[in-house]
Amino acid sequence: MKDRYIATVDLGTSKIALSVARITGEDVQVLYYRETPSNGVRYGSILNPEKASKALRAAVSSAEEELGIKIRQVVIGLPRCGVRQEIATASADRSEPNSCISQEEVDAIKNMALDSYPLEDEAEEEMYGAIAQSFSTEDAFNYSESDVVGMPSRSLEGNFKVFVGHKRAIHNIDIMLDKAGVAEAAKYFLPLSTADAVLSPEEKENGVALIEMGAGVTSLTICQDGILRYYCAIPFGGRSITTDIKYECGFTEVLAENIKMAFGACMPERLLNMSEKTLQIRDEEDGSSRQVTVKYLSEVVTARVKEIVDAILYKIQESGYEDKLRNGIVLTGGGANLVNCGNLIKQMSGYNVRIGYPKIRRMTVSGCTGITETSAAATVGMLMLASADTHIDCASEKKGAAPAASLRKPASSADKDSPVRETLFDPNEVEVVEPEKKPRQPRTPKEKGIFVWTKKKLTDIMGDLYDGMED
Repeated sequence: MKDRYIATVDLGTSKIALSVARITGEDVQVLYYRETPSNGVRYGSILNPEKASKALRAAVSSAEEELGIKIRQVVIGLPRCGVRQEIATASADRSEPNSCISQEEVDAIKNMALDSYPLEDEAEEEMYGAIAQSFSTEDAFNYSESDVVGMPSRSLEGNFKVFVGHKRAIHNIDIMLDKAGVAEAAKYFLPLSTADAVLSPEEKENGVALIEMGAGVTSLTICQDGILRYYCAIPFGGRSITTDIKYECGFTEVLAENIKMAFGACMPERLLNMSEKTLQIRDEEDGSSRQVTVKYLSEVVTARVKEIVDAILYKIQESGYEDKLRNGIVLTGGGANLVNCGNLIKQMSGYNVRIGYPKIRRMTVSGCTGITETSAAATVGMLMLASADTHIDCASEKKGAAPAASLRKPASSADKDSPVRETLFDPNEVEVVEPEKKPRQPRTPKEKGIFVWTKKKLTDIMGDLYDGMED
């Protein structure tokens, strides 16, 4: 069987996550995963296709050069925000009532429900996807899709959740792809595939809420009985936290993002001695310096995260499933990396909370450590969907180039220690220097440590700074 390639694009407010996988039979080998800054994107939707296409073209060119392939098509996710869910139904009488219901008949009922659903404004709206909720026959009610296939019946009725979004958002994706010089292999509505990548079958069966906190959008996906029951998204995420730090502390956006990634934490009362530390930021151009305590920084972060969590908890209550989440909440996305974020959600909600890392099933990911991070959950979900579609082949090897699979290097210890999110920022933008070493003096309980930032990477001191922090 001929090998084929899958290239996926998770286009977010702050990053483009591009991945390339090689499919050999049922084996999926992830060859490439990298996050680079996005442009022209707001709240997860493309606002400026021209700017977005330049960022995508640069990301694709980098992958092509490293792997020695030509990427012709990409699999891309649909916007997560600005989507509403509705209920659609369809029914049909069967011509052969004594025969068993087939999968083709179930699919036909689904297509009938989608085709007959009345959009409020067909010029502005488009169906993003649909998920079967239950099926009924003349003798059985509220059965799952897998159960109803094989039953004999005179009739078949299906109930579906349909997801409706803006047609302009899809049109802007098409413009961006055209300007970037790549075609569309498939567009996926990602909540279900992301849930498949992060949640266990037991969680989806018993009831669980998946919170994906991205830069511009925080989404909520609720599963029960193995079925996606509810989805919504709000236009707030990690970028809102960065903006708060920027304005509260008077920093540039890049500096605020670096500080958030290195020192951002929720629940200042749980930082112990870390909350007494002070960050000193020195401007090398005019020699001035500013100070901000880690405690105050944590208070700024916590205030915004509480607002986001309050909105999501309201949506959980609105869904009607708040008493059915036996497996609590799973937190994923880039925002899940905030220290104590999961603890804060647990304190506010009363649910058990765990951090959701993508489950790499039947995939080889040697040399692509970033794809196991929470920020790659949507990418792994797309890879799982696209690898199952044998019609998708996004790239070909360039003549005279080394085979793409041979270009991957085993992950080094440095790769494992360096989170992929570091690629989003210029490490020279914010630097730190250790104070001159002097004989250690006894410290009084009120003494505060001061860190002066000038010439060393933030990440070099992260481990030391959080030694005293609670899990």
